[in-house]
Amino acid sequence: CLDNGLMVGCSDDLFMPGAETTRAMFVTMLWRFEGAPVVNYLMMFDDVEQDAWYAEAVRWAASEGIVQGYDATTFAPDDSITREQMATMLYRYIQKNGGGFTGMWMFLLDYTDRAEIFDWAYESVCYMTMHGLMQGKDNKVFDPSSNATRAEVATLFQRYCVNLEK
Repeated sequence: CLDNGLMVGCSDDLFMPGAETTRAMFVTMLWRFEGAPVVNYLMMFDDVEQDAWYAEAVRWAASEGIVQGYDATTFAPDDSITREQMATMLYRYIQKNGGGFTGMWMFLLDYTDRAEIFDWAYESVCYMTMHGLMQGKDNKVFDPSSNATRAEVATLFQRYCVNLEK
């Protein structure tokens, strides 16, 4: 992630793998992975300043249907991204590029906390699990509402890149 410019350190010599990742940071990584495209799209999120460092990334992700926000006008860029939000954003990116589940599919997650995964995230978590992009934590839990760390995000992108090479 560092070598390919998807992430930057928290300083010149500090990565902080245990620090939480914000929604703005994650969307910016996806945007950079896509090649940092510039789009002509009227973004309706009131909480994304037009000159913010992540504004173009959010504009692109909203225009592609990768992000939808908490509601029509709230993206919450400074909120930490949860594991299920992270799975959903990457899955929508995968779908945008022609991947994802097609037709009828059925996959029962083997996580003990699968009932805690929101309906809007279930397909995404299934796909991430089935393709080895995300894994559960100790005791067979997915921990969908926990905040994703920088290490988890970097691992997800590394696995996605390896998966693409296959």
